[in-house]
Amino acid sequence: MSYRHGVSISEVPTSILPPVEVSAGLPVFIGRAPINLTGSSEYVNKPLLAYSYDEAVKALGYTSDFENYELCEAIKVMFQLFAVSPIVFINVLDPAVHKKTETNKTVNITAGEVILAQQGVLLDSLAVRKTSAGQPLQKNIDYAAAFNDGGQVLISVLDGGAIDASQTTLVVSYNYIDPAMVTEEDIIGGVSATTGKLTGMELINQIFPLFRLVPGQILSPGWSQSPMIAAIMKAKVQNINGLFKAITICDLDSSAEGAELYTEAPAWKENNNYTDKMQINCWPLVKLGNETYHLSTQLAGVICRADADNNDIPYVSPSNHSLQVNGAINKAGEEISLGPDQAAYLNGQGIVTALNFIGGWKAWGNRTGVFPGASDPKDSWIPVRRMFNWIGNELILTYWQKVDSPINKRLIQTVVDSFNIRLNGLTARGALLGGRVEFQSAENPITDLMNGKVRFHVYQTPPTPAEDLEFTLEFDTTYLESLFSE
Repeated sequence: MSYRHGVSISEVPTSILPPVEVSAGLPVFIGRAPINLTGSSEYVNKPLLAYSYDEAVKALGYTSDFENYELCEAIKVMFQLFAVSPIVFINVLDPAVHKKTETNKTVNITAGEVILAQQGVLLDSLAVRKTSAGQPLQKNIDYAAAFNDGGQVLISVLDGGAIDASQTTLVVSYNYIDPAMVTEEDIIGGVSATTGKLTGMELINQIFPLFRLVPGQILSPGWSQSPMIAAIMKAKVQNINGLFKAITICDLDSSAEGAELYTEAPAWKENNNYTDKMQINCWPLVKLGNETYHLSTQLAGVICRADADNNDIPYVSPSNHSLQVNGAINKAGEEISLGPDQAAYLNGQGIVTALNFIGGWKAWGNRTGVFPGASDPKDSWIPVRRMFNWIGNELILTYWQKVDSPINKRLIQTVVDSFNIRLNGLTARGALLGGRVEFQSAENPITDLMNGKVRFHVYQTPPTPAEDLEFTLEFDTTYLESLFSE
C-alpha cells in the first residue's frame, strides 16, 4: 500500500438494487405492410420500433386495406384509436419476392394525367412509353410519377416534354407487390442456411438485443386464426431469448369453415388446440364504421391502455374496458350481438369477446386459453398470468448483473432484501396482495451450491379479477316497526 497523508474515500456496492423496469405489454405485430409506398426495402424482415403514427407510416407505408395489410390495422388501432406506444412491427412482405409484373399496358390520358388502377406498384420499376415499341420516356422531364392518397400511381404529363397534346394514351410496364403471395411459411419465418438471416417470427428474438425492450404481447392479426401459426406463436412466447416470457393474442376463425356462431367457438378452440396458458383467444371480429378489425388487435390496445393507466403494471384485467368499435361481426360480415349470458358462456370456455351491454362496447373475458381445462390461478387468469410473466422478466433483467458473483452472504442478502422491497412496493400499490423472497436451505443443497447453482423462492399473490359480484336481497320485517315510530 502506498503512503497516505490526508483524507481518502472508498466505495462499496449498494446492498439494495433498484429494479430494472420492464415494459409490461410491449406489442409485437407480425404481418404485411404496403412497403412499396415507402420506396425502400429497409424494413423487410427487420423489426421496427415506432413511437408515433408518422414514424410507422414513413417506414412501412399505410393503406386502409386492412384485409391485405394487417400492420396498417395495427398502426391505426394502436396509435390513433388507443394512443399507445411504443409498438414493434415485423413486415414479412418482400418486394423482391412477393411481386408480379405488368408489361405494356395501355392507359388513357385524362386532363394530362394517368392514374394506374393497380395497387402496390413499385415506383422505381415503372417504365412509361408513348408506344409499346418506343423508347422509355424520362421521369421528371417527360412525366412525373408519385403515389396519390389512395396508394395508386399518378402519372402527370410535364410541359415541354416528349408527350405532346395529341397523345391520348401511354404504354406502361411495372412490377407490383402481391400480398396474396405471402404464405404462412413467411409469417413463421426461419433462419437462412447460407446467410444466417432471420425472417418472420424468428425475429422476435432480436427485439431485446436491438431495442433493450422485452416483448409483452405477440400478435399476428389475420394469420393467428391458423392453428399452425397459433402453435408457433404460443411456443415462441414461452422462451424469448431463452429467458423471457410474453403472451400471445389470437383470433379464433369466425368464417364458415370455423365458428360463424358463438356456440361453435368453444369446440373450434378445443379441436384446434388454442388451449395454452400463454394464449388469449378472441372471437369474433369487430368493426368501426366501414372498417373491420381483428378483436386481437383491439384487445392489445385495451391492454396497453390499461397498463398505462396503472403505472405500467399489468395487474388490471382488460375485461370491461372500452373497445374502439361500434359493432361485432363474423368473417362473412354478419352482425353479432351477444347478451351477457352468451358472452359469459364464451368466457367460461377461455374466450374473450366483445359485449355491448352497459357503457358501450367492452372487451369481455378474464381467462386465458388454458381455461377450463386447467384452473390454476397463475395460468388461467389473464392479469395473474401477465403479472407472473412481468415479475419473472424483471427478476432476470435486475439480477443479470449478479451472475458469476461470489456465492456469499452479501449476494444472498442483496437479492433477498432488494426484491422484498420491490414486492412490498407493489403490494402497497395494490398490484399484489403480498409477496416475499426467501433463500431456503431445503432448496439449496450443498452439492448445488458447490456447483454454482443458487435458488431463490419468490412468493407472490396478484389480485384476481372480481368477475362475479353477488348481492343477496332480503325482505327485512323489522323495518315495519318504523310505521309505529313517533
